[in-house]
Amino acid sequence: MIYDLILKGGRVLLSHPKNPWDIVEETLDIGIKDGFISEIGSLNQSQGKAVLSLNNIHVLPGLMDTQVHFREPGMEYKEDIAHGSLAAVKGGITAFFEMPNTIPPTMTRQALENKVQLARKVSWCDFAFYAGAGKDNKLELSKLRKLPGCCGVKVFMGKSTGDLLVKEQALLEQIVSQSGPGVTAIHSEDEDRLNERKPLASKKPVSVHNHPLWRDARTALLSTERVVAIAEKYQKPIHILHLSTKEEMEFLENHRALVSTEVTPQHLTLSAPECYEAWGTLVQMNPPIRDKTHQEALWRALQKGLVDIIASDHAPHTLEEKQKPYPGTPSGMPGVQTLLPLMLNHVHHRRLDIKTLVKLLSLNPARRFKMKKQGLIKKGYKAHFTLVDLKARKTISSSWLASKCGWSPFEGQTVTGWPVGTILYGQPVVREGEVLGKPAGQPVEFDPSSD
Repeated sequence: MIYDLILKGGRVLLSHPKNPWDIVEETLDIGIKDGFISEIGSLNQSQGKAVLSLNNIHVLPGLMDTQVHFREPGMEYKEDIAHGSLAAVKGGITAFFEMPNTIPPTMTRQALENKVQLARKVSWCDFAFYAGAGKDNKLELSKLRKLPGCCGVKVFMGKSTGDLLVKEQALLEQIVSQSGPGVTAIHSEDEDRLNERKPLASKKPVSVHNHPLWRDARTALLSTERVVAIAEKYQKPIHILHLSTKEEMEFLENHRALVSTEVTPQHLTLSAPECYEAWGTLVQMNPPIRDKTHQEALWRALQKGLVDIIASDHAPHTLEEKQKPYPGTPSGMPGVQTLLPLMLNHVHHRRLDIKTLVKLLSLNPARRFKMKKQGLIKKGYKAHFTLVDLKARKTISSSWLASKCGWSPFEGQTVTGWPVGTILYGQPVVREGEVLGKPAGQPVEFDPSSD
């Protein structure tokens, strides 16, 4: 057989022959035909129309970012799908799940289909979109879940950026209990406690240091306990986003049957008060960056296998917006492009190994969201790959960043481990920092009946 592309001699993180949801590392060749993995083994260069030699480069299944805010429609001045997806592929990401708090919010069939139609034209990588949950569409959510390009339903239990909010017990139970196929993802902060404690944000001296005081650990725990009880009452799966506290991780250790968990690189990398002293409101996010006690608890949970997914919560705002006086500043920071470099740096410092990172950024998302033919290096699967050099030492620079907002709190940070190539449907999209070809992303496909 003649292959469209052969990846030659890479250190491949591929699906285990006896357990497809585990991985092994072997030096192998990969033959790609018509956008799919056709052969894995030892291949002759003459069998390929094109050959990419990858000595000492790790070949990972295409990595994913399952929580981004690309702000389109309605806030394109700070981000859009074209720029956000370009940032993704430059950072080694081959698929993203985008959140519904746009203007208008993604709460109707038309709004979701409009996003899918747009992304087909401009996205550099594969994509899916969450449907936002609320009282006005609670009876339509099971239908929205089944639409092409819909990855699940998003519930905001505490108000963050945008107007989506579900705090009433009856409404929350109705949304969770009537969930159809797919995942219900939760922004878990208790709205009543947020409102009670909001005056603390303006406690003198007024400073972003008050952010984790206002949105404290108890605010997160109360909400998480509440939604887990609902999930267990109705035996429905939920996915809790951007977990940030020691208390939540300790609680969830005994409530894993229906609950999957997600943590951001920011909460694993930054800690208070140092991060606020260095970057001020640039690192303000919801839930907040907390002190080292919580950061260390997140790492312990990850190392014990209690964290299922790492995602960036890429949520850009303009520098002008972020530099306003606190608490009049919006929460959120860009992160889709820096997700992998930051985590590879943690691999270098042995906080986790490369196999675990692949599980957190590819295998686990594919399994949790029941993606079709994605998330593994396996014959018959989509030829999506992230190529990384674990020894490359690079500095995150403004010239490398592609997000429309144009900044990152991690600018100037030197990391060890770097994405050196992104391949989508067997076509190199990024190679050694150079963007190739044109946008060719497609909707992620889901199979609710799969294991």
